[in-house]
Amino acid sequence: MADSTAVDVLIIGSGPAGLSAALMLSRAVYKTAIFDSGVYRNALSYHMHVVPTWDHSDPAKYREAARVELKDRYGEFVHLVDHKVTCLKKDSSGAGFVAVDATGKSWIGKKVILATGNKDVFPKIEGYEECWVKGIFHCLFCHGFEDRGQSSAGVLAVDLLAKMPPITNGLSRNALQFARTVTIYTNGSLDVASAIEPMVAKQPRLSINTKPIRSFTKLPTGSSVRLTFDDGTTKEEGFLAHTPMNSIDLDFAKELNLEMDPSGMALKVQQPFLESTEPGVFVAGDISSPMAKMVLTGLTSGGFAANGIVRQLQGD
Repeated sequence: MADSTAVDVLIIGSGPAGLSAALMLSRAVYKTAIFDSGVYRNALSYHMHVVPTWDHSDPAKYREAARVELKDRYGEFVHLVDHKVTCLKKDSSGAGFVAVDATGKSWIGKKVILATGNKDVFPKIEGYEECWVKGIFHCLFCHGFEDRGQSSAGVLAVDLLAKMPPITNGLSRNALQFARTVTIYTNGSLDVASAIEPMVAKQPRLSINTKPIRSFTKLPTGSSVRLTFDDGTTKEEGFLAHTPMNSIDLDFAKELNLEMDPSGMALKVQQPFLESTEPGVFVAGDISSPMAKMVLTGLTSGGFAANGIVRQLQGD
């Protein structure tokens, strides 16, 4: 194949999951090409957490340090490709895969790890996107500690959390670690309020507000957000917690037999090594599970996917 390079494993995505997979495969003396599209789900965040020695550090600096480590110590085994993949398919023999990057160059691999990450899909409420990361937090392990001691905070029971009352209840109780009171906002839904109410009734520090929300406004102090309701009233919270819906962009791999899990926010995988429904294609990071989408689990899933690939390559 003209203008092509052959490696053992093609890694699509250069976040924590892809980087940890490349490191593990290098340690096993397998050659990889790891593709970096330059698009990251946490691009708006200046800090990552719960990663020992990197807690409260810039995720961009973490990625760059990991890339330098791969290049300096394992450069013989790793191609760092700063282009997105535009096409991924089985090769003509059916025994491997071909990826084409944005420059038109082809890369041939025996196995694939998909670590492309999710894209957050925000509720259609004015101001939400402007408050994202700055005052609306998806994970209170990743955020919250720096804002502890608030008089009040809020949880948005909309979209995904409207469908999952137990998760909303859990997130609300997490928020109580950082605020004296927490209000659950259902954005006009009495049905959601009725589903959640029995779970929080015995916790006097939790309450439910069913008013439809018109907009969010990020306030200049700390992580504070003002909610404006359709009736014109307002409420200020020290921060808001909310887990939005996620989408996966795999148009470049539409020729592969990749099935979604029931949530629609991750690919269906086999545990523990995270092989997808397409044999030879493994999954890591946010798209490997509908839950716990954070740096630490991304690193772990990259290791499991690499382990599964090593087992297969050594058995071939």
